[in-house]
Amino acid sequence: MIEQGNVKQDDLISGIMRSKASMTGIASNREPEDSHPSFLPTEEINEYHISKTGAKITTDSSISVLNQYCDKLPKDKYYTPRPKFQFTHYGDGYECTVTLPSSAMFQLLVGQKARNMQKAKQLVCLDACKRLHQLGALDDHLSPSVEEPPPEISSKSSISTPGAGLGTTKRKELHGTTKVLSMSGSWGSDRSVTKLQGYKLNFVCDQVGQKYSAFVLLIDASIAKEAATLDIDLYLHDKMVKASVSPCGPLELDAWQMEQTKLFQALLFNSLFGKLFIGSKASKTPREFILKKDDVFLWNKENMYLLLPVDSTLDSHKSVCINWSVIDVVATAVGFMRSIYSDGKCNLTDKLNYEKNGEDLIHLANKSCKGNDLKNMVVLAIHTGKIYTIVVVSDLCANSKFDGTTDKKEAKFRTFAEYFEKKYSIFLCHPLQPLLVLKPTHNPHNLLSSKNRDEDNVVENKNRANSLVHMPPELLIPLDLPIDVLRVFYLFPSLMHRLESLMLASQLRSEIAYRDSDISSFVILEAMTTLRCCEDFSMERLELLGDSVLKYAVSAHLFMTFLNKHEGQLSSRRQETICNATLYRLGIERRIQGYIRDAAFDPRRWLAPGQLSRRPCPCECPVNSEVVTEDIHRIDDKSIIIGKACDKGHRWICSKTISDCVEALIGAYYVEGGLKAAFAVLKWFQIETEIEEELIMEALSSASVRNYLPKVDVVELLEAKLGYTFQMKGLLIEALTHSSQQESGATYCYQRLEFLGDAVLDILITRHLFLSHKDTDEGELTDLRSASVNNENFAQVAVKHNLHQFLQHSSGFLQDQITEYVNSLESSSMDRASLLSSGPCRGPKVLGDIVESIAGAILIDSKLDLDLVWRVFKPLLSPIVTPENLELPRFRELNEWSDKNGYFIGIKCENRGDSTMAILNLQLKDLLLVRQGCGKNKVDAKAHAASLLLRDLEEKGLIIPRNASRVEQLEKNSGTVKHCNNVLDVMDTQNVAPPRQKEVAVLSTTTPGSVLDKPLVVKVKLSKGGPRISLYESCKKLQWPMPTFEFVKVEPSVCSSSCGSSQKVAPQGFAFASTITLHIPNGDVISLTGDGRADKKSSQDSAALLMLYELQRQRRFQVQEV
Repeated sequence: MIEQGNVKQDDLISGIMRSKASMTGIASNREPEDSHPSFLPTEEINEYHISKTGAKITTDSSISVLNQYCDKLPKDKYYTPRPKFQFTHYGDGYECTVTLPSSAMFQLLVGQKARNMQKAKQLVCLDACKRLHQLGALDDHLSPSVEEPPPEISSKSSISTPGAGLGTTKRKELHGTTKVLSMSGSWGSDRSVTKLQGYKLNFVCDQVGQKYSAFVLLIDASIAKEAATLDIDLYLHDKMVKASVSPCGPLELDAWQMEQTKLFQALLFNSLFGKLFIGSKASKTPREFILKKDDVFLWNKENMYLLLPVDSTLDSHKSVCINWSVIDVVATAVGFMRSIYSDGKCNLTDKLNYEKNGEDLIHLANKSCKGNDLKNMVVLAIHTGKIYTIVVVSDLCANSKFDGTTDKKEAKFRTFAEYFEKKYSIFLCHPLQPLLVLKPTHNPHNLLSSKNRDEDNVVENKNRANSLVHMPPELLIPLDLPIDVLRVFYLFPSLMHRLESLMLASQLRSEIAYRDSDISSFVILEAMTTLRCCEDFSMERLELLGDSVLKYAVSAHLFMTFLNKHEGQLSSRRQETICNATLYRLGIERRIQGYIRDAAFDPRRWLAPGQLSRRPCPCECPVNSEVVTEDIHRIDDKSIIIGKACDKGHRWICSKTISDCVEALIGAYYVEGGLKAAFAVLKWFQIETEIEEELIMEALSSASVRNYLPKVDVVELLEAKLGYTFQMKGLLIEALTHSSQQESGATYCYQRLEFLGDAVLDILITRHLFLSHKDTDEGELTDLRSASVNNENFAQVAVKHNLHQFLQHSSGFLQDQITEYVNSLESSSMDRASLLSSGPCRGPKVLGDIVESIAGAILIDSKLDLDLVWRVFKPLLSPIVTPENLELPRFRELNEWSDKNGYFIGIKCENRGDSTMAILNLQLKDLLLVRQGCGKNKVDAKAHAASLLLRDLEEKGLIIPRNASRVEQLEKNSGTVKHCNNVLDVMDTQNVAPPRQKEVAVLSTTTPGSVLDKPLVVKVKLSKGGPRISLYESCKKLQWPMPTFEFVKVEPSVCSSSCGSSQKVAPQGFAFASTITLHIPNGDVISLTGDGRADKKSSQDSAALLMLYELQRQRRFQVQEV
């Protein structure tokens, strides 16, 4: 008698029965003389010898070697592969026939005759071992062979990068950046007529009255169609501008025009975003105007193009007319600046030529104007090289008291005249004329994503009114530059960055060289872009799809190419081919690392041709050229900044990013051109996936010899259920046959078809989710695939459609497990509490396997028609999970809820026989929840316990039940209290001020049950982020709820530095103070407010440090500053 449902006892009885059957077979086949010792050899001892290694097999060891080989074949707990022997008796002896499992290299072999059955068995085993070695199943040491990587992969070993961690996030590598070839040109120094390709740039603002001048882009080469016809939305703080690009044909510039346009571009881009002067007193180099002599050093041949304004009054649809009047005015200003700085110093005295008549004239640097004509005039300051817009004429003059409101905020001068004299060695000629109030230009912003309308833009726009400066008119050169022309310059960094990125994507497309017209540069750009770029798109979705496409392509190729290899060998080869380390090597071979975009676009570091960088990043990398040809990597070095490039284009990239980009490119080509395009890019990466028609026919012919075991009506019934009629019935039979059926004479099983079907369902479901949920982010898309492509889901599909009734097997234990699982699903209508208490019941893997094997069988029978397979399986898999009904794994759901709300989960797992017990405890503010769960492994046990805890949280109203509507869940989630889960954000090295004595507010007091036996030693770094990290780690160690922070704006005067003195005024005109609240379980609720700080993170540090010292005062902590 055994206990019903006791898995351990079932396994024990099954093992006893198998042992009994094996001993009975051995005893019945034993010869009478075999039971007596043989003292003299009666026959010659045969052996098989390997001269290369010296290994040998004799007749005595042959049976053992053959058993070892079979033991390495695929198996499960329902079937153990082993050889079967049949004996034929002749008058002069015995002949033995061995039958190997279906996954072996061959199945049947007849041995030599021998005088007895034992000898005949040894001889056939020796012959079997010989043949296995000849077929490669045994190595030269006569041991079962380890599957070698495919030839196309092993051939890459010579170019593999040395070192550990290939294809992982731990390994950071230094790589260069691929140049955009279309941007290069050598025409900058031409003294003859230059012919350039023109592309008109139009801008339309969504605000009425906001006009933007059209421009023309002149470049040496023709650019890709997507870039040449680009339409893009540029997101400014309070408006949006639609930019469009259109070809306008070639334009010719003579030498004089070329010189004028270069001066126009160099002056404006440098005065707005770069610098017109080099050298300073601090660097002990003379100050020099960069355009006063040869400017060749400003123009890089690898980045050559012109951006020129268009005269809209003369413009037509077919051609563009450059606005030469604006260009000439700017070029003239350059000439005037050259004359001022001709001797290296600013010399205004001899250059001023004013109109003497008219007392209301304002004397500028090179002309005089009426005061009423100055408003909104664009001017250039001769001493700073910066551009301003005149706002109004002030009541002050140069002799007025200096208030620091110039372009440099200095407060140590008495008058404005003194400031310019001592700061710039400029002696004003008209100190009594009124100063002009100017609005300075601002830094360019990243306008490519609506996500970039951040607080920084808000702060800068709020403070622009406070940044007005006073300037003497005689230091200003009027540019007569229309405002609609000036506005466009702030759009150029973002627009040109996107154009350059599209050109780079088109360049990569040309290298791959597969029907360029069919593949969009936008999709390739998406495949090159990581999440770090903070764009509205990234490679993540394409990477997920490409992973499935790669898996399918490699699986189908291996299945067709190696008909004699079993599932284990095929899986090993597939894993070796598609692993990240292999993809990394293949990507490096094709140099795709140079194309990857792995950092957010910083428009302040963007450079136009002819511009000097205001924010240089000198190269300090350990390489001598722009191209990185050697292996430079770091493992687990947290000091490395990923993605940020130096001025030579060197940047650190995670090794895994290169692997991900390979998969994303495969996904991109599959989206744009289907499997043919995907196979083309796989071939470019030197991954062999093409399948010849002959291989398909050979696979079909091998299935035609399958024994027809089930009745005809059974097969027809299953075909009717599937809605598909097999041309080759043997494929369906193979798909339904478990390996244990070999005990009944079957010479095949479903394992190879399961290997193929696994990849088939993966690509079909992933493709469906990818196309059906285009607005779903990559994280949720991954969750959808995980919920759809798993053995448990497929097992439920098998039971739902009664596919398990067609399974061919010979295992009573397997039948019992299937019956138990089916009964558990049928009883799923019981109340939820009963289901939770019973723990998770997972289906036998066999049930999911037959769903996959049937998919593989249909694929082969239909000659690799994936669309047909999907038409068959979509009804079977329905309803397919959607974002609305997606259910996360229970432990993950609990973990995410805890992280979001600032709680910690305690986990303890214990093995209890064949099962695992998991104990989870969740400390809330005033309550400790403890639940335990059981399962076959840790995952199941934690899932069971998590389900019970989630039920407790639902009953307390802390989370919305799973059966609640989507709207209710979103409303609940949006109301979650913000906590300090961002303590590990980017830190800097500024010190945190020591805490001042603060009044502590105790909101509620309960029993002091949380008093520690001894104070917890807490080490605190005073650098930015240190107090938050220390408090966070202490709460986690004690399982206290995370503290929460609330921000208030305070006057900047209350900001204090590390020494307690007043800090410099916060740049935004106000400071932040944080109020921290900490709930101590079964204790106090402590709330206190820190000092004012210029940024929110620093204010959190101040409050966190005060909390640490308050806990020390209460003798809970012992704080040690380090």
